[in-house]
Amino acid sequence: MSRRERIPVRMLWMLPAGLALLAGLDAGMLLLGLPAPVTTDRLPQVHGMLLTLGFVGTLISLERATAYARPAGFVTPALLGVGGILLLVSPVPLIVAKVVLAAGAASFVLLYIPLWRRQYDAALLTQLLAAGLAMCGAVVWIGQEQLTLIIPWLIGFLVLTIAAERVELARITMGPQAGIRLLLHAWAITAALAVGLFLPDAGAMLLGIALLSLTGWLVVHDVARRTIRASGVTRYMAACILAGYVWLAVAALVLLLGYPSEQPAYDAVIHSVFLGYTFSMIMAHATTILPAVLHIALPYRRAFWAPIALLQVALIVRVWVGDGLGIPAGWQIGGVLGVIALLLFVVTAVTSAILGPVKARPSASADPDAAQDGAPEQVRATASETGAGTQEALEGPAASEISETDGAR
Repeated sequence: MSRRERIPVRMLWMLPAGLALLAGLDAGMLLLGLPAPVTTDRLPQVHGMLLTLGFVGTLISLERATAYARPAGFVTPALLGVGGILLLVSPVPLIVAKVVLAAGAASFVLLYIPLWRRQYDAALLTQLLAAGLAMCGAVVWIGQEQLTLIIPWLIGFLVLTIAAERVELARITMGPQAGIRLLLHAWAITAALAVGLFLPDAGAMLLGIALLSLTGWLVVHDVARRTIRASGVTRYMAACILAGYVWLAVAALVLLLGYPSEQPAYDAVIHSVFLGYTFSMIMAHATTILPAVLHIALPYRRAFWAPIALLQVALIVRVWVGDGLGIPAGWQIGGVLGVIALLLFVVTAVTSAILGPVKARPSASADPDAAQDGAPEQVRATASETGAGTQEALEGPAASEISETDGAR
């Protein structure tokens, strides 16, 4: 079967994740007290899980299943995707959807085991631990009505998974001990979560210290600190990555004040991590990871700057004006702008994929930004010219593993 013929099949795996994203944004509008296209009593309750495990979890597990290159690996994105859909189907008891999501999270842990055996790597072991945190959160949620106790575990899952992927990307610049240092941070975060089960304030402060230490270490060693001075897709990726680190630091600072039991602090933490950190990183790597997983070109275009810039404005308005200054209008306006930013990113990505690679213009040599729009080959050249190497541009969690996948085929 040709690669072209496999494209529709691979795209089917993205449908549950895309539905979870749209439903999660709809639920976010309802939580803001604003009109939304779909209104159900259950939707606001599952907002966090839709975006975390239904969307991000399915996306990451699909990437890892592709790396594993065995049919059994796709059980994980299937379970997480179906679990996300079941969260939306009111006739299905909510506990059934919770159990399916927990099963998906458990299979996520199992998926990492053969990958780790294939390559005994500290960064990969960190991701296995992160999947375990997601599984713990999903299992605990089965007996809970609210996500309040689950949020710290989901934070650990997202932060450690993405941080490990950054270590994989920037392994050359971070040095041979980067994986071990990351793993030490991972265990510190896990210990903080365990303490938080009995002493919420102490656990939150320890989590804040661990996250702040991790963020500082990543900022110092991540190649994005240098490639921000480049141009084109390289600068775009670096800007997204550094913005993500800023929001992770904001969440860590709020946690230093103790468990965020008050609404403004709680809102600031979860949206700094789940929107500011997580989605900034997704936007950074979408043009390299999604093509590797789906075998569909997603060329970089200048238009990608619009959703990432709008997302930062949305978070500033929500976290600073809404949560920090206590102005309800800021909370709502920031929330709406955040929804628009994510939808704009989806539209931009789909449009870029449909339009295909950007053809080099005669004036490309005089326009560095234009010269680096488009195809992966141009991304590779950009990374090489800026000293980042091909790892910075192409080696996401999928690149080396995708090559193994292609070899296995």
